[in-house]
Amino acid sequence: MPAQSSPKLGVLGGMGPLATVDFLAKLVAATPASRDEEHIPVVVWSVPQIPERVPAIAGDGPSPLPAMLEGLCALRDCGATLAAIACNTAHHWHHALAEASGLTLLHIAEAAGEALAARVAPGSRVSVLATRGTHQAGFYGPRLARHRLEPLPFDPDLQARSLDPAIRAVKAGHLDAARAHAREALARERGRGAQAVLLACTELPLAFAGLDSHGLAVVDATEALAQACVRHWRKDPPSAGPGTPPGGERG
Repeated sequence: MPAQSSPKLGVLGGMGPLATVDFLAKLVAATPASRDEEHIPVVVWSVPQIPERVPAIAGDGPSPLPAMLEGLCALRDCGATLAAIACNTAHHWHHALAEASGLTLLHIAEAAGEALAARVAPGSRVSVLATRGTHQAGFYGPRLARHRLEPLPFDPDLQARSLDPAIRAVKAGHLDAARAHAREALARERGRGAQAVLLACTELPLAFAGLDSHGLAVVDATEALAQACVRHWRKDPPSAGPGTPPGGERG
């Protein structure tokens, strides 16, 4: 692809396609613009044939790294200088992707940690709802700890009964079924003493849309990443607390 002179935001998507569309909608909603020309120029790589991330982290499948790097390099060749990945689990490979692509690659957990810190008090108990791969990768815990937030322990029964089915249902386009599983997850996490819920899988905001949180603070990592993209593009400071600057990690 020919290089383009004007800088653009790159979005590595396709994991899954509906979650990518949700991220793009939230990016547009987060952008203060009164006309087309004031929006962020975006190029998107939404190729769903990237190998599954969760089995790869568990050692049961091929690495998605080459396919994801292909996408980021294509975005770079189209003029992207800043990029975001519309998939939480894929951030297991964040360091390698940032190093190999040469792009400034925002980190979704950095953005979500800042968003949580702006909503809840230090010491709050947070239910991190994510894929098994994201929990196994472990990149959320240290970032929440920087903001003195306490993640609840991983609950394998909750994962099997509610979260895995909700994620599968969204990927299959069955949003009503996904919401039923999401409702069960909210009730269970309230019972475990959660004070906040972090939707740390890009399918889950679609499952939780419109549900009554019954007083729990619910933070959408997808929305937090979209807002971080806008802040960085406009060179606004991050909204809360200590942590990595809005440019994210480079490794």
